[in-house]
Amino acid sequence: MATADSLAFFQNFYTDVSLYVVAEPAPVPVVTAVPVAAPVATVAPATAPVLAAPASVEVPRAAVTPVVAPLAAAEPAATPGKLPSLANLVLTPPPAAPAPPPIQAAPVAPEPGPLFSVPTLADLPAAPNAPASQPGRIQPTPTQSPVAHIPFATLGSNPNGLLILVRLPAEEFRKLPRNVFLNNILKAIRLVIEDVVLVNVEHEKFPVALCTLRKTLAAKQFLAFGKNLLDVAVYTTQPYEPVLLYGDTAFLGASEIKMLEYDAGRKKQLWQAMQRMFLA
Repeated sequence: MATADSLAFFQNFYTDVSLYVVAEPAPVPVVTAVPVAAPVATVAPATAPVLAAPASVEVPRAAVTPVVAPLAAAEPAATPGKLPSLANLVLTPPPAAPAPPPIQAAPVAPEPGPLFSVPTLADLPAAPNAPASQPGRIQPTPTQSPVAHIPFATLGSNPNGLLILVRLPAEEFRKLPRNVFLNNILKAIRLVIEDVVLVNVEHEKFPVALCTLRKTLAAKQFLAFGKNLLDVAVYTTQPYEPVLLYGDTAFLGASEIKMLEYDAGRKKQLWQAMQRMFLA
């Protein structure tokens, strides 16, 4: 059959018949809530494209009619491209940030003080008046004394430092700068052996005179290890009680060094007295 004859045949055969129909998709409703007692709605699938039958075949209309069960009222879909309203928007202020802690100033270190304090009238009590002397004895004064002739020996080269009075044999006195206990005592008041002058009273009974010491030594602080070592302190002082003699001479008496080394109670008494005299 010629091409022209075939075209004329099909034009006459399919007259007024649509060979392919594209069905428009039905809008799908949005279901928000379905009651429990209500039957579940069944939605028939969308009508598929149906090919047209020949003119002699009649297609029933009910075959293409979709069956849609009644659905719950759906909310209308939001209009695309339209922003929600800000009229009912409630602004919540952000939480307040915690306040920073106050900045504290750095503590200022105290200025370092002297190695040891010089006793004054406010720091040490004055020595009491000497009791009535025994007949034949004269109470010595800072300028004159009946024992001004008593000899003494010294070790050290600091005339303005602390004077340490002892009564020892010459051999033991020469070893005294290496005594461990004495060096520890000086270290406790922030001194070393070079800061003091060791004075050895060379008489076995009588004390050395203050007026004689001041001819060569200008120190006004005395630490005596033993009894009856300084004339002006014989009748006016008590062991482990620092006092001021004549207003300018600080004096502290204690037991002998060899006794203190092995007596914890006397060590404690000495340390408390030295704190009041040197570290007050």
